Amino acid sequence: MRHHPLFRIREQGKYGFISIHGDVIIEPQYYEAEDFYNGFSRILLNNKPIHLDFLGRPLLKHVFNYIGYFEEELARVQLVKKWGFINTRGNLVIDPIFDYVDDFSEGIAPVLNNGKYGYINPKGKFIIPPKFSNVNIFKEGLAPATNGNKKWGYIDTEGNFAIPPSFEMALPYQKDVAVIIENEKWGLLDSEGALILSPQFDFIEGHSEGRFYEGLAIYTTDEKYGVINHFGDVLLNPKLDFIGDFNEGKALVEYQSKFGFIDQNAQVLIPPIYTDAGTFSEGLAQVLEDDKWGFINEEGEFIIPPEFDEVMPFKNGLAWASINDKWLYINTEGESIWEEV
Repeated sequence: MRHHPLFRIREQGKYGFISIHGDVIIEPQYYEAEDFYNGFSRILLNNKPIHLDFLGRPLLKHVFNYIGYFEEELARVQLVKKWGFINTRGNLVIDPIFDYVDDFSEGIAPVLNNGKYGYINPKGKFIIPPKFSNVNIFKEGLAPATNGNKKWGYIDTEGNFAIPPSFEMALPYQKDVAVIIENEKWGLLDSEGALILSPQFDFIEGHSEGRFYEGLAIYTTDEKYGVINHFGDVLLNPKLDFIGDFNEGKALVEYQSKFGFIDQNAQVLIPPIYTDAGTFSEGLAQVLEDDKWGFINEEGEFIIPPEFDEVMPFKNGLAWASINDKWLYINTEGESIWEEV
């Protein structure tokens, strides 16, 4: 079910949500609350994590130590030390009997049972028995998995290795390519398991190297950033100090401590002239000038003047901003829709 977007607000240290028009939909009453994702926010109620729906109703049928995000209308939960799943009504649909679980993806979820990983369906039944040392989620009908020899390959939905385990590490497929890692370097496989690009770029845990956005990925060599496409073609040699992820055909770049933007052909769109900058979203990007943030268009023209202490990218028509530690939301014309009292 599709819902109108809601935006998190703060009043006197408590959080609630407004509509795109600035109307308060959920009164500020929670000491912690996250933005909505897949129809739900995660809040703290009586110091316990709870899901909150778009009507402001908490899912209170059970209390858990941990709750995950809803993926494919199921969220993983932890009760004491065991894991299971709830549905969007808050009902336990898969009892917490597993040592660990990951999110559902393509109708299948990895679970840890007695020291081995397998996969279950949304009814909690094993469709791949627990026999692997470690696994990841399914994408494009394949999932990374490792057996006793500590090498990673890719299994199909019957639990057979479609791509033999021969890699130091393997990550889930991103459409038709997957990242494999050897000796802290990453390369690319195609959907048949053939090597597109031998491992040669630095792999840094927690960074976005190797994650494709709009068919492009950044990479680093000797602490300099470049760009490749999913065919493994280098579009930009490693010469920049930083490159952000692509969004709306543009990416943030840093050169000699100044920030600008490149296009999807890795050509300079807006020269690096700003003290700091963010990402393009809904046609605008946040940039810092004279210690204040504003928003520019892809021609580099200020559409919203730099007058904010902090800002976030536009999402669903509004952007969060802050002046003197007071929250507000603005629209793409720079008009204030809601302000913290």
